Amino acid sequence: MKKLITSSLAMLCIYGAQAQENPGGHMTKSTPKTKVGSVYFSTQMDGYILSTAMYNGTKVANSNIGTPRFTAFLHIGTTAHYNFNSHVGLFSGLGIKNIGFIEKFDNSDSTVKRRVYTIGLPLGLKVGNMFGTYGMIGGGVDFPFNFREKGFVKRSNKQKFNEWFGQQTPAVMPYVFIGAHFKPGLNVKLQYYPTNFLNPDYVKTVNNVSTKPYAGYNVNLAMVTLGIDIPYRPKS
Repeated sequence: MKKLITSSLAMLCIYGAQAQENPGGHMTKSTPKTKVGSVYFSTQMDGYILSTAMYNGTKVANSNIGTPRFTAFLHIGTTAHYNFNSHVGLFSGLGIKNIGFIEKFDNSDSTVKRRVYTIGLPLGLKVGNMFGTYGMIGGGVDFPFNFREKGFVKRSNKQKFNEWFGQQTPAVMPYVFIGAHFKPGLNVKLQYYPTNFLNPDYVKTVNNVSTKPYAGYNVNLAMVTLGIDIPYRPKS
């Protein structure tokens, strides 16, 4: 898994550099608005993510809704597009996201924030006007590579934990999405993760005492993303 993540990060950097350094890829007045029947790339950034979580755990009796979480860093990637005609197309890509949820405990006025950086592979169908506004539907998989947990009581005595390629979350996190693209390059998506964000079998050992801190937890993330899609289309 480490080799896969490392290779994917390298590919992401190479694609981004090629897209920005290739002068033929920038749009000009003579560049067609889209290419039908050929692949073109774009720099895709989810930009702003507003997320929450539907969860139950050891501290709550019933299902609960997590505190809204807003983040703008770090979300970046590259997307490959293929249009069958001016009304239908496909897209895929490679991207990095910062996702997670906030859990609050009323009895102790404490808060725990958990998040992961992931590298993901989306696959979507585009329907509408490939030259302007169109709808999107699809899914994808995220591979987490950095987990962080931060807890505090009334923002004092903060406790932080950070680990690369840990086992606090599943190794693969599938998701589904629906959204729309608006001219000239604005994307809005609703995204949902149907599987558990946390790994209930994760074992934490402190002072030779082992526990399962996420046993009994079931967390499903839901988010709204506002992003941009900057195309680098070849000249005709």
